[in-house]
Amino acid sequence: MQLQPTIRRKYKLSTTPWPDPLPSIVLFVFWPGGVLFDLKFSKFYTKNGMKNPYIKLARLAVEKYVKEGEILKPPQDLPEKFFKEKSGVFVSIHKNKELRGCIGTYLPTKNNIAEEIISNAISASKDPRFLPIQKEELPYLTYEVYILEEPKPIKSLKELNPKKYGILIKAIDSNKSALLLPDLEGVDSIEKQILITCQKAGIDPTKEKFVIFKFGAKKYAE
Repeated sequence: MQLQPTIRRKYKLSTTPWPDPLPSIVLFVFWPGGVLFDLKFSKFYTKNGMKNPYIKLARLAVEKYVKEGEILKPPQDLPEKFFKEKSGVFVSIHKNKELRGCIGTYLPTKNNIAEEIISNAISASKDPRFLPIQKEELPYLTYEVYILEEPKPIKSLKELNPKKYGILIKAIDSNKSALLLPDLEGVDSIEKQILITCQKAGIDPTKEKFVIFKFGAKKYAE
C-alpha cells in the first residue's frame, strides 16, 4: 500500500511517499524542514524519504542531552560500519544558517564512529564560543557531520585544495595547533586557508615554524 502523507513546511505544502511496505512505527512527529521520525527512534527519514544515519545520530544525541542531560546509547539499527569503524568526526550545528556550535576530533578517540558522533555532537551543543543550546532551540537546528580521513603531512603547497581537503597546522616549537574543515564558504584559496588556520592556532606565520597536514572528509548535511 502506498501512502502519500502531506507534510506542512512553513508556507507551502509538499508530499513525501512512505516506503512500501510501511515500516512498523508507532507514532510519527512532523519536524520543521520536512523531517519526520518516530518516537522510538527506530526509523528516521529526511524530507525526500531517504535515511541519513549520520544526521539522525547527531540530532538524537543533542536532543537527549539537552532535554534529559543524558548521553545517548548508539541505536542498534545503525549501519554496521558505525560500530566496526573508527574515524575522526566533526559535528557542526546551525540555527537560521548561523553557526551554533562546531566541535570535533581529527583522530578517533572512541570505540567506533557511532560513539565519536555522539560525543562530538554533545560537545558541539555546548561549544564554549556560544551559550549552551536550549530546549526551545532544538526544532530550529540543522546539523552537518564530517567523517575525516587521517591527516597526512604535505611536501608541497601544490598538494592543497581548500575545496577538497581540510588542513591541520601544528607549530614546531610549541603546542599550538588548529584545524580547518574543507569546502568552507569564503575559504577560496590556499593562502586564505593557511592564514585562517594559523590565526585559529595563534601562530604567526611570519615568525613561527609550522607543519601542514591535509585530510579528506565526507560531509553529510541536511
